[in-house]
Amino acid sequence: MTDDPHLTALAEQLGQLLVQRKLTLTLAESCTGGLCAEIITRISGSSAWFDCGFITYSNQSKEILLNVSNNTLSSFGAVSEEVAIEMGRGANKSFGSTWAIANTGVAGPGPSDGSDAGRVFVAFVGPVVQVIELSLSGEREVVRNATVASAIASFARILRQRDKQEKG
Repeated sequence: MTDDPHLTALAEQLGQLLVQRKLTLTLAESCTGGLCAEIITRISGSSAWFDCGFITYSNQSKEILLNVSNNTLSSFGAVSEEVAIEMGRGANKSFGSTWAIANTGVAGPGPSDGSDAGRVFVAFVGPVVQVIELSLSGEREVVRNATVASAIASFARILRQRDKQEKG
């Protein structure tokens, strides 16, 4: 567990954006192992915008809980843009939130399934789908914390950009 005030501040800002827009969020976490949900649920009132979190560390759990296709896992590997998107879609379908954030990657210390430690994909699935690929370095907790920070900050940027696009 981490007690990083920066992560908490990012989650508070995201919560404000979601509340203002009357949006809800579900998480599908792999390499962060629930850290993103832990950071979010530190925020008083997060139940107004945070619905549910799935921790799907194994491929089997991704398939069973999030309906990630075995074919996608076999073709692209667990650490891929395609799997991150399917995780996000599965989380949204299971719970019906406006948005889902899904992550899959290798926290380290060494490589896994052909991917280097620090390689992470984060998918933002809602009215649109966007994916970012992270190439992080450092110890396991550094990678996990950086993934959470990147996911929350990137999602806040996506929401702000959508506002600008809608206002024309």
